[in-house]
Amino acid sequence: MRILIIEDEARIARRIERMTNDFFEGNATISIIDSLKKGIEFLEKEKINILLLDLNLNGRDGFEVLSTMTSRSFQTIVVSANTENALRAFELGVLDFVPKPFDRERLFLALNRAVTLKKESNNSIRYLSVRKTGSIKLIDLDLMGYIQGAGIYSEIHLLDGTKELHDKGLDALEKILPSGFERIHKSYIINIVQADRILVSSGSRYNLQLKNGEVLPIGRSRYKDFKQQFEKHFE
Repeated sequence: MRILIIEDEARIARRIERMTNDFFEGNATISIIDSLKKGIEFLEKEKINILLLDLNLNGRDGFEVLSTMTSRSFQTIVVSANTENALRAFELGVLDFVPKPFDRERLFLALNRAVTLKKESNNSIRYLSVRKTGSIKLIDLDLMGYIQGAGIYSEIHLLDGTKELHDKGLDALEKILPSGFERIHKSYIINIVQADRILVSSGSRYNLQLKNGEVLPIGRSRYKDFKQQFEKHFE
């Protein structure tokens, strides 16, 4: 279990860390970050299971984390004295809101909810969030054929032939997508359900034909692992 605590008051951060460590009986990797900027940078690079988040971080709004990490696979527990923001927190999808001051029992209750939900969902996401002007659109993973790298962004190719631009690159998406989404090339992640056949050409060149007839390249370094996943899926 990987836990991130974003809290700018060192004393409170250590208290949360101690209680969290007790809850998991020492079987958790816990990181503490004291600023919003560093927290967002950490989340863009590392995969976690639970985020314990304060809302007032040196005068900055902790909600920025939730709005920035639009495709998060972790559960968020807000630990804050700003109880007037509880409704907004739940609207943004947080699992629980623990008001300060808090005790061991209340934090344990929130952590238990996170663990229970993880077991039920197997930590899988069902949607990717795409930012639109003034709104966020949820894209069902089952409706995706493949995802193509587009610089620092990604282009989601849907089964109906339309495309959506995601504000995260393939490396970031690869970390959060569930099993069944395979990286076949530095520029492509595919929904294996939409795979039809592997094509082998002269010169050890490999391609994947999708059910809609599109053909995508398979990187040589990724061919062996993908072939195993492909065969396993269609056994």
